[in-house]
Amino acid sequence: MIPDFGLGILAMAFIVSLFAVGAAIYGETAHKPRWVESARRAMLLTFPLVTLAALLLIYLLVSGRYDVEYVYSVTNNAMPSYLKVTALWGGQPGSLLFWAWLLAAFASAVTLRKWERDREFLPWVVVVASVTLAFFLALIIFFENPFARLWQTVDGVAAYTFQPANSLLVTPADGNGLNPLLRHPGMIIHPPMLYLGFVSFVIPFAFAFAALITGRSDDRWIRITRRWTLWAWLFLSLGLALGARWAYDVLGWGGYWGWDPVEIAALMPWLTGTAFLHSVIIQEKRGLLKQWNMMLIILTYDLVIFGTFLTRSGVLSSVHAFAQSAIGPMFFAFIGLTLVSSVALLIWRWPSLKAEVEMKSMLSREALFLLNNLLFIGILVVCFWGVIFPLISELATGQKVTFGPPFYERATAPLFGALMALMAIAPLSAWGHSTVRTLGRAIWKPAVIALAAPLATLAFGITNPVALTGFYLVGLVVTVTIYEFWRGARARQSAHQEGFLTALWTLAGRNRRRYGGYIIHIAMALMAIGILGIEVFQTETQKSLGVGESIELAGYTVHYDSLAQFAHTDGRWVTRAEVSIFKDGVFLQTLAPRYDVYPDGQPMTIAGVRSTLADDLYVLLVNWESVSASQAPFKVYHNPLVNWLWIGSAIFILGTIIAAWPEKERTATAGK
Repeated sequence: MIPDFGLGILAMAFIVSLFAVGAAIYGETAHKPRWVESARRAMLLTFPLVTLAALLLIYLLVSGRYDVEYVYSVTNNAMPSYLKVTALWGGQPGSLLFWAWLLAAFASAVTLRKWERDREFLPWVVVVASVTLAFFLALIIFFENPFARLWQTVDGVAAYTFQPANSLLVTPADGNGLNPLLRHPGMIIHPPMLYLGFVSFVIPFAFAFAALITGRSDDRWIRITRRWTLWAWLFLSLGLALGARWAYDVLGWGGYWGWDPVEIAALMPWLTGTAFLHSVIIQEKRGLLKQWNMMLIILTYDLVIFGTFLTRSGVLSSVHAFAQSAIGPMFFAFIGLTLVSSVALLIWRWPSLKAEVEMKSMLSREALFLLNNLLFIGILVVCFWGVIFPLISELATGQKVTFGPPFYERATAPLFGALMALMAIAPLSAWGHSTVRTLGRAIWKPAVIALAAPLATLAFGITNPVALTGFYLVGLVVTVTIYEFWRGARARQSAHQEGFLTALWTLAGRNRRRYGGYIIHIAMALMAIGILGIEVFQTETQKSLGVGESIELAGYTVHYDSLAQFAHTDGRWVTRAEVSIFKDGVFLQTLAPRYDVYPDGQPMTIAGVRSTLADDLYVLLVNWESVSASQAPFKVYHNPLVNWLWIGSAIFILGTIIAAWPEKERTATAGK
């Protein structure tokens, strides 16, 4: 009864979405506002409908309804209730429903805003949001039904939406359970954050599409969606950071980023979204890059759909990949439809989106922002080519040829380095016009102070040119950013006779977008320290040890003390070693790396890690089949500075929240 009801609710939401599309188009073209209002209310109705369907699926997951194929595939009796709830996005059908629920929530929220000033946008925003929602609901209903049940037929047990002839309902006593890799706290939060980022970018695209349809060439659509874009970027950034932490903790390769196709699928819209956030500032300040901004938001929207396509279609092999399904062609068709229609609209409106002024200086701030955009697009091209090349090679030769991490690292490292340099130079340039002399006068002091970073690196005996260059760029970004804080606070202190800290607090509070961006720049520099540490200086070793034997790496000694093997209460078979860590003969602590094998045979590696600001010692118990109490194989990584990556990630999120936080409305007498 409940599964049929859940599917019926989704079908109703699908019909309501289609009605919203038709009513909005008819109401606008026929100049009948009542139909547009009806479309708006239909859009609002989709949220409670999809919410009810999602709650019904959660109820089935928590109550252990194993006759429902999705419940059987992602839960079991041993799982705690909170994991059963998070299993909503633990498989393909549930994750698509979760995606649709978030979209319905965001689309409903945006249609609740006051529309007196921007009424002409409303019907087309409803059309874009409703078309996107209808597409995902169609995927769920017709291809990936999470409410399908298990039926015994003459051909065996299979999942069907409706009862086949001559069949009996099958109700297993227990389910398969959630993939062990998805039980990590990072993976519980990581997918929702990515989905929030993906879905949030639909709203700016909807307003951009509406601006193209209505012929609005001003920047009103950007101002309306500025905060949506910032929050979308925040969620996507948080999702990427959590995914990196999950990979570091669970996957057992001693790193945080493996250039996996699904990692890249999430990175690509982040790249275009970041470029968009920078270039809209130029449109607001100078009236430039209107055409470029439209292209960026169209590209971001389609990369969001493309990223979801890569993760859900099974078209690429990946540690994240789900099973092959029939939804791949549907995604491809939808991406083609939205891209072609959007680009056609952009071409139609191209003349009206010409810049209001010309860019006259190649060293002006707007020119440097444009260069920043081009670097982001360069990284995107590398990533996109690396992702689709296996498909092209398979179509052309019948063999799937993939690119490994070295390809991406060598191709993108110079581009990321150039971005770091721009983060230091751009804040010191002027709008409209800058020269080499004015920039040189502004940057020479920070440039000299930043030399302390590579000089300190040399003092430690490090002569690697990549490291020296990287640390100098990090020092330059931090120095310039602190200088900008100091310069702004000193100017306000002089003008308003305030204390320095009061002036700094007030300045940042009244310019949250700008100074939140500066905090993000510092965070990026700190993250770069962690990336340089692990990418340039990581070392590793592997050895089988008997009890009482040791392995040495980077001045550390790992002493094998003991091994225990036992069954956990949730059915896991745990192999747990204890090792003592020494440095220069001094005992530091005991670590307990382990290898868990779940009842279905799926393994999970849990590293023992000693963490400091200087480095991580990362100890793995590997090749579990050959582990015995007398001889156990260990793999040890030394990861210098990696924790600055996580510190920088936290500060990055803080800076984005500050930039996105609404500023106080200034009164008429403010600042007098």
